[in-house]
Amino acid sequence: MIERTPEPDLMNDIAQAEAYAATDFSEPHDAFARMFSERFPDFESGAVLDLGCGTADVIVRFARMYPYTSITGIDGAGAMLSIAKKEIKQERLSERIKLHKCILPDNELSLTKFDAVISNSLLHHLKDPIVMWDTIKKCAKENAPVFAMDLMRPESEVRAGELLEMHASDAPEILQKDFYNSLLASYTLDEVKEQLKDSGLSNLTVEAVSDRHLIVWGRKQ
Repeated sequence: MIERTPEPDLMNDIAQAEAYAATDFSEPHDAFARMFSERFPDFESGAVLDLGCGTADVIVRFARMYPYTSITGIDGAGAMLSIAKKEIKQERLSERIKLHKCILPDNELSLTKFDAVISNSLLHHLKDPIVMWDTIKKCAKENAPVFAMDLMRPESEVRAGELLEMHASDAPEILQKDFYNSLLASYTLDEVKEQLKDSGLSNLTVEAVSDRHLIVWGRKQ
């Protein structure tokens, strides 16, 4: 297994953010909402926190699936949030989705309790992944659904190249480079399990759901 190669915490480059927003991520993002609903069939409404909301594509899909939720999306990248705000306004979801620029750990955020906490593709950006798990511990209400999805580091650079060819060969060059770097910056299943153990969240389940994605899910105890 290759060693992890960290990448920048924030996607704050305008060209990168615009390329990301213009790319069709409907397959993994629809899968995110679907897998959440499959694992938490009784969840219907409440206040939801999205950690690392990016351009808001995931929470727009989540909001459509759960019309009785209000969602707080946080991200540290102003370039991503600028696009996200336009997307939410265009989708007429400004009343239900609120966005905030925020870098973890954030003491003010930790004072609020949510009925569910979700996250997509934040974990691999973090040099210290414990800040994400600690935020979830502090922000999720007792028994609240927790659901995070992220890339999963392949066993070699050769395999990373194969995944790039399979899943992003027609993407803009800037996103191809980003996808490859993100694969190398991702954590393995065992590493995530160790993070959860260190954070006191070992009750959460970690599983691979594709050749490049893992999910972490369960309820806050």
